[in-house]
Amino acid sequence: MLRKILFPLTAAALAVSIYLIFFVAPIPIDPMDAGGNPINFKIFYFHVPIAATAYVAFGIVFVSSIMYLRTKHEKWDTIAVSASEAGVIFAVLTLITGSLWARSAWGEYWVTWDVRLNTSLVLFLIYLSYLMVRKSVDEPEKRARLSAVFGIIGFISVPLSFLSIRLWNRATVHPVVVGPGGGGIGGDVVIGTVLMNIMAFFLLLTSIVVLRIENEKLSEEIAFIKRTKNL
Repeated sequence: MLRKILFPLTAAALAVSIYLIFFVAPIPIDPMDAGGNPINFKIFYFHVPIAATAYVAFGIVFVSSIMYLRTKHEKWDTIAVSASEAGVIFAVLTLITGSLWARSAWGEYWVTWDVRLNTSLVLFLIYLSYLMVRKSVDEPEKRARLSAVFGIIGFISVPLSFLSIRLWNRATVHPVVVGPGGGGIGGDVVIGTVLMNIMAFFLLLTSIVVLRIENEKLSEEIAFIKRTKNL
């Protein structure tokens, strides 16, 4: 029942978001301030929501990891791994869209000393390592316990990435978009489009996690059958 509502709703939200970006929303900066083609700055409408969605996904990993250690219920481990895989996808997309935006804004894809770019890369590598750790352990309970600890400790990279341009503002050319001092967005249409995209990508995240939870359950059942046959 959930899938019948969630998936069409996600598709509709993404369609509306794409329409708003390309046919309604303005370029989010003064075209005279663009270092490259001003139209390229519309990637902002994708980049910010995708980054926010990655943070949410890793937040789910954090909460689910705590819940697993407290309850030892397998469902929390399943939710954690499902959210982590989705989060890694969104983290990669954050790096890609950020690099494309940087090319237009700063003239190069990667400013090596920029703290936001580097902390975003570290964030991606930490959760990629989380998935690699899971692959390296065969015993389910040990894997879940080790992953939960990793998921809790690794979450420190999320606030560190988000706050990096405020903590080390002299080591970044990245604009502050959200929160105090934010100057990256303005105007009802711009803000409305960003919020619509955030909702659409949150729904996409939920859809991916729901699918991965179902697949993970099937994988665990298959693995259990194989182990019992070998006994």
